[in-house]
Amino acid sequence: MPAPLPPISFGIGEPKHPTPEFIKDALISALSGLAHYPSTVGSVELRQALAAWLQARYQLPTVDEATQVLPVAGSREALFALAQTVVDSSRPGALVVCPNPFYQIYEGAALLAGAQPYFVSAQAQNFACDYNAVPADVWARAQLLYVCTPGNPTGAVLRLEDWRQLFALSERYGFVIASDECYSEIYFDEAKPPLGGLQAAQLLGRGFERLLVLSSLSKRSNAPGLRAGFAAGDAALLKQFIKYRTYHGSALNPAVQAASIAAWNDEVHVRANRAQYRSKFAAVTPLLAEVLDVRMPDAGFYLWARVDELGMNDTEFAQRLFAEYNVTVLPGSYLGRDVGGFNPGRNYVRIALVAELDECLAGAQRIVAFCQGLKRI
Repeated sequence: MPAPLPPISFGIGEPKHPTPEFIKDALISALSGLAHYPSTVGSVELRQALAAWLQARYQLPTVDEATQVLPVAGSREALFALAQTVVDSSRPGALVVCPNPFYQIYEGAALLAGAQPYFVSAQAQNFACDYNAVPADVWARAQLLYVCTPGNPTGAVLRLEDWRQLFALSERYGFVIASDECYSEIYFDEAKPPLGGLQAAQLLGRGFERLLVLSSLSKRSNAPGLRAGFAAGDAALLKQFIKYRTYHGSALNPAVQAASIAAWNDEVHVRANRAQYRSKFAAVTPLLAEVLDVRMPDAGFYLWARVDELGMNDTEFAQRLFAEYNVTVLPGSYLGRDVGGFNPGRNYVRIALVAELDECLAGAQRIVAFCQGLKRI
């Protein structure tokens, strides 16, 4: 019998590139800080580093490190906690509007805040959510809108006109926008970084009112275990958020803060990280495009591949690929919810190109072999 194939996982969006040594060195060098309770708002030095990074990355004239930026324990923690801060469950019919497909934290955060999620499905042709289809009475009950740009799982980036529409809706109905931008630093053209929410607000001549942007070092710096990121934007919202997090006990320990400062102050390792992803996408995407309906995303490290043309749905595809070739992908229907009897993730799989190039190529070659076998049947 042939030896079993070693496992290859494209299932979880966990970066596999090594964490840069200088980040680990900064963490170790600051361990003496563990003898002190950290402040919820973080050190002045960390907030200054975050504000400086935001200004440089998004061409913002100023970001007030004292009131417009807050260190958080990774974007996941902050995305969840923000809903607990801004949702008023005493208001009847409270809604949290979410993209569909989506990152599951949005749904859980809405439910545990006492609201119901309302899902806005992505359109197949460009993976953009159709906000024009949302009824006015839904917007009137919405208290929070989650957006993800670049999107998980599709990689779609919100354009300036998308932001114009969302800001206009927020101004009319008064809901808060939480922009999940944790994939913002993984893109393919160094001259064209993805547009961010704060940048869009600046370009459209408005302030940051009712807007918070959230990101982290997990993808940018290959440090998912560090649990370090930020929330930035509306100073009034951040004041409420700080109060919640003070009771919640979510302060970053001083060693993590020191490592974060080092990471946010350096772009060399981020450019090298992007170069690795560019190489993987350039090698893998054409291979998979021979057998699947798949194309390059706007940004991020996922491929969103349609599989129903092979005569099976996404869950069957994932199960058989794993059973026959020991490759794991994530069924797209797991990331979506039925809206009007239709799940926009159905018939897609998410392929996370997080491993090193050789492993990604090996996995792609197995997927090609699997699909070619199906087409011969």
